[in-house]
Amino acid sequence: MVGTWRIGATAAALGTVLILGGCAGDPEPSATPAATSGGTPASSAPLTTGGVQHSANARLLANVPLSAPFDGEEAWGTDLAFQGNYAFTGNYEGFTIHDISDPAKPKVVTRVVCPGGQNDISVTGNLLFLSIDEPRNDNTCESDRGDELTGWEGIRIFDISDKTHPRYVKSLATDCGSHTHTLVPGKDASKVYLYISSFGPDPAASHCKPPHDSIGVVEVPVADPAQARTVAQPVLFDDGDDESKPGSTSGCHDITVYPEKDLAAGACLGNGILMDISDRAHPKVLQEVTDTENFSIWHSATFSNDASRVIFSDELGGGVAPTCDAKTGSLRGADAVYDITPDHTLRRRGYFKIPRHQTAAENCVAHNGSLLPVPGKTILVQAWYQGGVSVIDFTDPDAPKEIAYVDRGPIDTEEPKLGGSWSAYYYNGYIYSSDITKGLDVIAIDDPLTDPAKTVRMDELNAQTQVSYPE
Repeated sequence: MVGTWRIGATAAALGTVLILGGCAGDPEPSATPAATSGGTPASSAPLTTGGVQHSANARLLANVPLSAPFDGEEAWGTDLAFQGNYAFTGNYEGFTIHDISDPAKPKVVTRVVCPGGQNDISVTGNLLFLSIDEPRNDNTCESDRGDELTGWEGIRIFDISDKTHPRYVKSLATDCGSHTHTLVPGKDASKVYLYISSFGPDPAASHCKPPHDSIGVVEVPVADPAQARTVAQPVLFDDGDDESKPGSTSGCHDITVYPEKDLAAGACLGNGILMDISDRAHPKVLQEVTDTENFSIWHSATFSNDASRVIFSDELGGGVAPTCDAKTGSLRGADAVYDITPDHTLRRRGYFKIPRHQTAAENCVAHNGSLLPVPGKTILVQAWYQGGVSVIDFTDPDAPKEIAYVDRGPIDTEEPKLGGSWSAYYYNGYIYSSDITKGLDVIAIDDPLTDPAKTVRMDELNAQTQVSYPE
């Protein structure tokens, strides 16, 4: 295992951060007329409004399109985080802060140019974190792509106490970079932790040699984030470097934590795992499950509110193939429900796959989603890239069913192109979707089954950091 190194550069040495505030030249968010609502099953005849297909109980309320400087060919929108009346959207070229105090009219507060894929994002208090899983020639916001074997990858930390002028505070290199990260509140409020998920070891890489059967644990003092450091690199698997074994893995893709329950669920490429995180700096694997028949790439996880179940998603095709439709003839690319037994065994139950046909030009597969705060129910909003956004009732784990959806359709009817919803999360009454090429979508849902969620208000949401909702 290669040791993680720190870059102790000061803010002044980190380079200039280009900040572009919202102004008169920014595109106005577009809105669509209201659609019929009131509990019509998603399987009913679809409606089309403004060129967007949707169920009768859901509609695209508003969109803030990508614009300069995030309108290039590779300025792809990625993950989302929320705080108060703000939505934070990651982008391969940086991140955007939106004012969502009026969800029907979201506004750009600022765009921060700081390139580095994927710029997976989270926020807490005055801090914002970005994951960089793309070798750069240095750690600054002015960096260019660097050498694949020696380039800088890792975590960037910003101070967002002034939403109009975020300030770059710190960078930290991590083993194999940081494809995603998960924010973990410390037992002591003075600290937060980041679980760093990364993969793709290369014997020739200076910072990413196999085996890479581990995650990184970064400790961040809230009052002094410049002192952030890697405190552990726990080995989660005993695969060595034999990737030919079923269920073998070389790191994790994503981890969801449920701090109140001291649990975490890891989607770790070759398998799914359940972890004890009572010691935040030293998570321990309780159970791992391998399913090479129904899973290709274990991508993400979501707990039920009572933590009696976990829903794992599969990113068959890596997000570039039309694989989420049941017509593919395989359960791969679906959402799968697992019971968590009292002894922490994971036991598989049902699967859900989009029932609507997807064309051969649509990249379509399960990606990021979150739980709706509906008492006594397990209802998930799920992004499917160009398969759109679904709201799925998993309360009966053996027979999950879609209850609402919004589907923009293919970007191109002839040639497959990357696009669609990267992440779709429910926050304070609305669904927010980060569309890879079209920007921030706001989706309204009006259904008797989901309406109780509208009474739950949150001050902050990082979807991979679950909190309990009232039952």
